[in-house]
Amino acid sequence: MTDASINSLNNQTREAWNATAQVWDEKMGDEGNDFHRYLVRPAIEKLLELKPGERILDIGCGNGLTTRRLASLGAKVTGIDFASEMINNARKRTGYNQELIEYQVLDATDEAALLKLGENNFDAAVSAMALMDMAEIEPLFRALTKLIRPNGCFIFAIQHPCFNSMHTNMAAELIENEREFYTEYSIKVRSYLKPTQKRGLALENQPKPHIYFHRPLHLLLNTAFKAGFLLDGLEESTFPPELAAENSGLNWRLFSEIPPVIIARLRIM
Repeated sequence: MTDASINSLNNQTREAWNATAQVWDEKMGDEGNDFHRYLVRPAIEKLLELKPGERILDIGCGNGLTTRRLASLGAKVTGIDFASEMINNARKRTGYNQELIEYQVLDATDEAALLKLGENNFDAAVSAMALMDMAEIEPLFRALTKLIRPNGCFIFAIQHPCFNSMHTNMAAELIENEREFYTEYSIKVRSYLKPTQKRGLALENQPKPHIYFHRPLHLLLNTAFKAGFLLDGLEESTFPPELAAENSGLNWRLFSEIPPVIIARLRIM
């Protein structure tokens, strides 16, 4: 893509998230949705191995869910998001540990702006379900190798590009054998290898669709390796089986063997 097309996609994405910020804040609240509580947060905290007093950069912080959580565990956290309305909501929701938290409106695709956060200023960086909303990720990976201290890490969670993208669909099939009928759940994958952009909704009542940027794993990870990271931790999270009994409708709670998210830890070489 040309710089002009990337800038256009980035501006459209920012506009969409600013328009959605209030609905998003009402949905996510202080604790987040099921994806955040059961899949994303536990895996990020497991891979982060946080020590009190460490400085963490939260990229694409939204309404501050992860920022506030890490601060409650004793970290000093800087939360950044390019949508100013998201940052406004994050500040409104931050009633505790304010001395440990700083929020900034900052575009994570802008390498020069990122570098102003300070070389070797962070022990680690995290990004909870934001990379697939970024028009380009190369500037972020390059900047992080300078922002994070030696042997520090970057942990990101994204929709699993193999199983949970704009190119996949859930399916349910009634199976009959000699003893019983049962339902078998599967994922239909229409496309994977080609990086694409497609508009979609994260919430049913989202006022304006945003753009999902699909990247296959080899493209995503090779971008990290080229910047100077190595991969030293990986989680593929699914919902606990007991949640399937509480389920209504066809959704990810029914899939115990197919992960909807992937969480990776990258370390500076």
